[in-house]
Amino acid sequence: MLCSHLDSRLLAGRGKDGASCERGPGWGNHHLCCLPYSFSFPVQDVRTTCPRGEMEKKATLLIGKLCVPCSYTRDHPMFLHLNDYFWVKNRSPYELPYGTKGSEDILLRVLAITSYSVPESIQSMKCRRCAVVGNGHRLRNSSMGEAINKYDVVIRLNNAPVHGYEADVGSKTTMRLFYPESAHFDPRRENNPDTLLVLVPFKPMDFQWLEMILNDKKRVRKGFWKQPPLIWDANPEQVRILNPYFMEITAAKLLNLSMKQPRKIKQKPTTGLLAITLALHFCDLVHIAGFGYPDSANKKQTIHYYEQITLKSMAASEHNVSHEALAIKRMLELGVLKNLTQF
Repeated sequence: MLCSHLDSRLLAGRGKDGASCERGPGWGNHHLCCLPYSFSFPVQDVRTTCPRGEMEKKATLLIGKLCVPCSYTRDHPMFLHLNDYFWVKNRSPYELPYGTKGSEDILLRVLAITSYSVPESIQSMKCRRCAVVGNGHRLRNSSMGEAINKYDVVIRLNNAPVHGYEADVGSKTTMRLFYPESAHFDPRRENNPDTLLVLVPFKPMDFQWLEMILNDKKRVRKGFWKQPPLIWDANPEQVRILNPYFMEITAAKLLNLSMKQPRKIKQKPTTGLLAITLALHFCDLVHIAGFGYPDSANKKQTIHYYEQITLKSMAASEHNVSHEALAIKRMLELGVLKNLTQF
């Protein structure tokens, strides 16, 4: 998700009245006191030819300059593969969510019961026009559903429903990124039969949850900030484990976060920004829809198109949405992304 209220004064650390912005009590890591103005981008026409090779050039321009001294490449596997963990020459230096250090044993068991391949129907596409669909309130009554369905690849987030909202958000789902606490209780209802259900692992317990579900083992209820589904009717052949590389790139290169933050001030990318990063490595064209939060002064405006929670519910989260807004603004200005919905 993307904070939607930035202008030049925010970039300078100024508020609506020109005064310097300071965090107010109860805002957690969001820094929302500095977000008084609308942050809008023009709606784009989804009908376009395939810009083959352009995305790689733009992503290299965006991430490659930030990736020093490393050599940026889009040639990274999307999903973790069991064989990669039998003869590992360079073990991950980071723990979850940026690597797999310390989680190898449980990960091996989970990879043994899931798949890693990208379906041939996707892999063989001559052009991958992708839509990353956020969960923002701007999708409500947007009538964007038909346009979203026209994309070759549609990536959705967490437990955002499709059933009953098809006119606004579409019905096509190629991939859905989720973690246990954000998994929908009825995945078959809210996804297509061929949807890839992509686990974003934040902690070792996420692997344990998936193993318990798919192997029907005794459920463990502790270790989650919110109760995940205890029964999750998903086809194991459609389940994938996202390569933590994409979380690392999102955090370190787009948000400039340290991989080894003190526990008390930990910040993590949102699933939405992570999905955009994934799309930049995989797609020939990336459009986004449904990203953005309401004005911080509007306490009653809901933040999602499908439920009644407001910004207050995010006060204690580990996401800095204003920081993410700047990252997406930069991508929009560089032409790496195009936006389908106004904020």
